Amino acid sequence: MKGRHMAHNMHPEETERRILDSARRLFAEKGYEKTSIQDILNDLGLSKGGLYHHFKSKEAILDQLNADEWAVTARLLDELIGRKDMSALEKLRALIISAVDAPDHLDLVRSQLALLKDPAFFTANMRFWSTRLPESFRSLIDMGVQDGSIPTTYPEEAAQLLALLGNYWLMPCFYPADHADMEHRIRCLATMLDAIGVPVFDETLIPRVAEGLTALTHEGEAVSA
Repeated sequence: MKGRHMAHNMHPEETERRILDSARRLFAEKGYEKTSIQDILNDLGLSKGGLYHHFKSKEAILDQLNADEWAVTARLLDELIGRKDMSALEKLRALIISAVDAPDHLDLVRSQLALLKDPAFFTANMRFWSTRLPESFRSLIDMGVQDGSIPTTYPEEAAQLLALLGNYWLMPCFYPADHADMEHRIRCLATMLDAIGVPVFDETLIPRVAEGLTALTHEGEAVSA
């Protein structure tokens, strides 16, 4: 009763944040598909009307969680672009590390991997991986061409390779791999990128990326990348 009373007396943005926090945690614990709207309502002590006032569906909750994640990445990118104490290559490495070293982010990714079997969801993700995501990499690669840390004549292609191979070819849900196989695969990608003047994967980054991506295969495991 107390939870229901609290929800009705909160500011709308606080209720929305509670819904998102609950959904994120439940999605991580059970997976997106196995979490119902009722599970979220039970967790919060909230009425259906109280939830649907903020989100019209479970899909809308997931969309907002993903949008919030992208906003965090965009803020980090802006912050990195503005820093004067790092080369563009170091900034690119920091951006990649942020994606594979954040347990909450990996939990959210893992919670919706099963959805990639749905053609519409897969297509929407592939569209993002081939357009929006390369743009973020491209901004840092262009800076690297300018400061000499990324001496490539293929900035657009490199951005696309990083985004598409990093989110498709390296993903164990599409191409299963244990830790050793994953590290070997990343070394192959590193060799390709080195050959076109984008030496982003060094001996520090390779094992961190391998650990983060391999953790995506362990359902329900707390990620400690």
